[in-house]
Amino acid sequence: MYGKILVPVDGSETSIAGLEEAIQIAKLVGGKIRILHVVNELIIDYAFGSGLYANTVIESMRSDGQKILNQAEALARQRGLEPEAVLIESIGGPAAQFIVEQAKEWPADLIVMGTHGRRGLRRLALGSDAEMVLRGTTTSVLLVRRPAAKS
Repeated sequence: MYGKILVPVDGSETSIAGLEEAIQIAKLVGGKIRILHVVNELIIDYAFGSGLYANTVIESMRSDGQKILNQAEALARQRGLEPEAVLIESIGGPAAQFIVEQAKEWPADLIVMGTHGRRGLRRLALGSDAEMVLRGTTTSVLLVRRPAAKS
């Protein structure tokens, strides 16, 4: 059924909720999990800093991305799975584009990802990788939503 499950993570509580759900599904159906983190270097504006500064920031982003993957892998292993982990570096395009490409290349039977469930202006301002993945893939997608913290 869902032999290959792709799980994008960004270190947020929401993405970890998606990972937890993917782990449960994989254990239930005997599937495999591939954990994915996208380091998006597009957010760095080279015009406002020296190359040295930009290189330091990129190296920090890579290191943070690897830590996120290591933590996600450790969680899956604690739950009895042997996940694969992939770190993708991008210099353009939204993370959703790379998630969709990875799902196609692997090929995944299911993408499980956390979503904040933003609506209205917050969604417009922040964008929605989950929505872009839904629109851009033919792979089945399961969105896991965590209620927003009350302020």
